[in-house]
Amino acid sequence: MAKTSGLGDGLYIAGYNASGDIQQLGRIGGGPALLNMTGIDKAAYERKGGLRDGAFEMTTFFNSDTVTPATHEELSALPRTDVVLTYCRGTSLGDPAASLVSKQIGYDPSRGDDGMLTFAVSAQANGYGTEWGRQLTAGMRTDTAATNGAGVDTTASADFGAQAYLQVAAFTGTDVTVKIQDSADNATFADVPGLAFTPVTGGAPLAERIAVANTTTIRRYVRAVTETTGGFTSLTFAVNFIKNEVEGVVF
Repeated sequence: MAKTSGLGDGLYIAGYNASGDIQQLGRIGGGPALLNMTGIDKAAYERKGGLRDGAFEMTTFFNSDTVTPATHEELSALPRTDVVLTYCRGTSLGDPAASLVSKQIGYDPSRGDDGMLTFAVSAQANGYGTEWGRQLTAGMRTDTAATNGAGVDTTASADFGAQAYLQVAAFTGTDVTVKIQDSADNATFADVPGLAFTPVTGGAPLAERIAVANTTTIRRYVRAVTETTGGFTSLTFAVNFIKNEVEGVVF
């Protein structure tokens, strides 16, 4: 894989596409806390992994729109409930993405002497750490009817389960369900039990995380599909899929 820059990235916050209002991402961090297990008979540290953690830190521009809610309206609310974020490193099908279930901390403005107005925002993990996966949509995808997305090659089948994140930016219609399907040959696909998001019936923007047990088999190819019972005319959404490559992953 060739080296790339950070051009053309995306950031979705609780279903809202904030990409155009983000000046920079200061941190996308995660991993376990380090526990010091060093005995007195050792000449160097011994450590084990503790609780998983994660955080996104970002600087945003001021964008206020009272007709169509913009970044200011989304972030200034400082919700006490969980906020789900997804960072897209590029917005092509299969590109890497990081997602986080978090608590939003702060919305602190800074006005420079040149007139620049920016806001510092931190999102700290709640219940799960930062999870890196691959995009099953090319950034935000818009379906106008039930659609089978293109398959993404994960190179091999694995028996260690998966997690998935959904970001819904806009919806018009009665209902639509976004599901994850897998395949051994990129031709015949089937639903992965447990990897269907809650049906969308309104309320966008919204976001959700789902997971299956870490003993579940996920075959080589995966895709995101939309299905409906009552019909819909438009769904704009993004999916980040995390296929666990090692056993014993603790969600």
